[in-house]
Amino acid sequence: MPALFYFEVHTPYRQFFSGQVESISLTLSDGEIGVMANHSPVTAPVVCCILRIKDDDGKLRPAFVTDGILEVTEIKTLLLVDAAEWPMEIDTERALKAKQEAEQDMASAMLKFESSSAKARFRRAETRLKAAALNCPPP
Repeated sequence: MPALFYFEVHTPYRQFFSGQVESISLTLSDGEIGVMANHSPVTAPVVCCILRIKDDDGKLRPAFVTDGILEVTEIKTLLLVDAAEWPMEIDTERALKAKQEAEQDMASAMLKFESSSAKARFRRAETRLKAAALNCPPP
């Protein structure tokens, strides 16, 4: 049986996940990271992505997460994000509308900060739609 470690995901509004897992993988600002038991300690910025949790039963549980911070310590691994959703929780109509609005805003942006904001909203909506398409039940 693979080694397990304790993993938590928190948003400002709820504890999204808490439990023993085999591994997690997600996207940092400088690339992908996979974490397994006995991983070296690290603190790193996370970008909007699909978090993949391999639970203690070996089942892969994907979830949508926004930007945040990942902290790996000897005791536990902690992910702090602005928002997290299981695929079945995602409102695809709302995400599709947000994606379309972001596309329009990118096309009409005149200033760099307007363009950057629209691109970030587009990336969030697009990632949310990809996660919703996975439609796996939460743990």
